[in-house]
Amino acid sequence: MQENEIRKFDISVVVPMYNEEGNVKKLHSRILEECQKLGKTFEIIFVNDGSDDNTEKNCENLSPLKLINFRKRFKQTAAFDAGFQAAQGKVVITMDGDLQNDPADMKKLLDKMDEGYDVVSGWRFDRQDPFMKKFFSRGANLLRKVFMQDKIHDSGCSLKAYKRECFDDLELFGEMHRFIPALLEIDGFKVAEVKVSHHPRTSGVTKYNWKRAFKGFVDMVSIWFWRKYANRPLHLFGASGVVLSFLGGVILIWMFIEKVFFGQAIGERIWPMIGVMFVLVGVQLFISGLLADILIKSYFKAKNHRGYNIRNIVEK
Repeated sequence: MQENEIRKFDISVVVPMYNEEGNVKKLHSRILEECQKLGKTFEIIFVNDGSDDNTEKNCENLSPLKLINFRKRFKQTAAFDAGFQAAQGKVVITMDGDLQNDPADMKKLLDKMDEGYDVVSGWRFDRQDPFMKKFFSRGANLLRKVFMQDKIHDSGCSLKAYKRECFDDLELFGEMHRFIPALLEIDGFKVAEVKVSHHPRTSGVTKYNWKRAFKGFVDMVSIWFWRKYANRPLHLFGASGVVLSFLGGVILIWMFIEKVFFGQAIGERIWPMIGVMFVLVGVQLFISGLLADILIKSYFKAKNHRGYNIRNIVEK
């Protein structure tokens, strides 16, 4: 697809929807109003994530609107990805379908992006959510700062703006949507954050629960590994294997010295078993590192990815 075919609009607004029958009409009206105020060409994309209420029906007479209906529920990350693939704007703005994000804040994101950023993430500074939801979210943010080491205060906020090129090589799965800025930062995109409004939910029920929190943590560990060891997984597995094999070897040598030179009985001691286990696990880790290294190289080769991302080339 050619560049001018992709970027037909200045802005694409992508909103995933799951059982939001009470919010779709008002949200569409608010988005339309704010986009018209911006004075830019735009499109609105709703992704119906297998809703079993009247969400799809309530979208029938809304215009302009591109409605993507899933056959069943594939969850929020898949809905965002479908919206990204369908978007034809130079900038893609995302938000939740529950009216807790304020479409009026789109201007804040775009103004910040004009300062030279590729991604601008919203920060729900005065968050209007139940205590337990905020508790789990803050715990997840603390863990994210340990693993991700990014500068985002509120990765769970769906109100974000991205330049279209951010999605050229982005692959999403699991609960990855909340970590998109971190993934893009790994590839060298410039990421910023602005404080945005947050409103209490007035219709429908939250879809957030402990299962999503757990899945998000697993995905966070995956991104941590990708961030630090994507190019050379052997550095992690190989180094761990060498350390364990070395410790196991030292233990076995010491047991040998005690047996041969000091006449100590070692048959009923646990240390020989620990030494053998360390050596075996170390060898397995090292081999796993070699195999992972080969797989990573094959992955990058298949994607025609050199392991780096060029922003531009200047010739004078």
